[in-house]
Amino acid sequence: MIPIARQVRMRDRFFDLYVHNVMQELMTDRRRAENEKRPADVASAKARLTIALDMLEGEMANKHWAMGDAYTMADCAASPALFYGHMAMPFDQTHPKTFAYRQRLMERPSYARVLKEAEPFFNLLPK
Repeated sequence: MIPIARQVRMRDRFFDLYVHNVMQELMTDRRRAENEKRPADVASAKARLTIALDMLEGEMANKHWAMGDAYTMADCAASPALFYGHMAMPFDQTHPKTFAYRQRLMERPSYARVLKEAEPFFNLLPK
């Protein structure tokens, strides 16, 4: 049996490496000049993000938080990854359980407060 701390850390790494980093590739391409865009890299990133979301969709079918009933460090890693990930490649229609998890994360009082404080700066995000 894998100790719970190691499981949490593995989940944390999953969100950072397979959701957040890929989302950043998509958002970075939006900032590039039209003649510097990398369509092949964007297609690859979207495919990798879809795989990660597919994995999460199965995982979140019977869980409230990333590790089950308890909110953990893994959920802290998931919060920005899924928030911006949805901006980069909307998944509300394709991955409803993962999107519902994203919504639960956003409703946590501390995270809702951070989002409210950041709201004036959202216009700086690449479209």
